[in-house]
Amino acid sequence: MPGHSPARPSLSEYNAYYQPYVSESPGDDVLVALAAQRDSTAALLAGIPETRAGFRYAPGKWSVKEVIGHLADSERVFSYRALRVARADATPLPSFDENAWMPEAGFDRRTIADIAAEFRAVRDSTLALFHGLHADAWPRVGTASGHPISARALAWIISGHEAHHLRVLAERYLPHLGS
Repeated sequence: MPGHSPARPSLSEYNAYYQPYVSESPGDDVLVALAAQRDSTAALLAGIPETRAGFRYAPGKWSVKEVIGHLADSERVFSYRALRVARADATPLPSFDENAWMPEAGFDRRTIADIAAEFRAVRDSTLALFHGLHADAWPRVGTASGHPISARALAWIISGHEAHHLRVLAERYLPHLGS
């Protein structure tokens, strides 16, 4: 049935590298978590002044804008992987190097409002994809970055990846972002 929200994936459905993300995904319903994150992240970003959105907590670290842009880029990749796996496409999917992508992305040349709007659009697209999956699509397993991964695991990874980066923002960036 479309809109079915899958249980957390078993460890056999994804590379152990992603375990921290799966663990950090809040709640027991990944579709509810993804929708709630979309709204809470939008509210958080709306409170960051443009004059502080280029802040980096240390040399060589990403700016606030780059962190949010990374979330959008990564979610696109993970959602594409979920689409391919859910559609039973057995073609192995390659890795991506987020650090190599960052200099080419140009997030610091854009406004935080623009990047936040893009992130919201990406999340809306992700939610539309996941709401349309039938129950039999969620446990399907494909290959990404040389490892097995299920469509279900990818949904939980997307949620946990965002939770991870928002925790980093709260701990390392937001204390320094007063207006």
